[in-house]
Amino acid sequence: MNLVFSLLASIMLSMNLTTSVPYSTIEKSFEANNAKVIVTLGKSKLLINVLGKEGAYSQSQAKLILQDFMSKNPCSSFEFIFKGKESNGGSFAIANYNSRSSKFRVTMYFKKEQGSYKIENLTIEED
Repeated sequence: MNLVFSLLASIMLSMNLTTSVPYSTIEKSFEANNAKVIVTLGKSKLLINVLGKEGAYSQSQAKLILQDFMSKNPCSSFEFIFKGKESNGGSFAIANYNSRSSKFRVTMYFKKEQGSYKIENLTIEED
């Protein structure tokens, strides 16, 4: 009986972990200036707006755009200041991105696809 309970509990926990927005991974990736990881957490086409330059990009193009921004503005700190309620449709979050010389606001919209949240839209603007 304990084995069955343990198995059910671990299945429920693992389902819960995979269906939530990966805030921790995103935060660590921004702090490490790792555009590749951020982009792999997104949909196959991402809507990106970096300092007014907006477009729909493939993951490989999005990675180049984020890498360019991060190389010009290396992250000194990244912190989520608002995390929206997760729903079947999606969620959104707002974060502060600080470099040595500037402060930026990062807004992300997530879409739930096949049981996991993917970044659909990412906006970086000066704060």
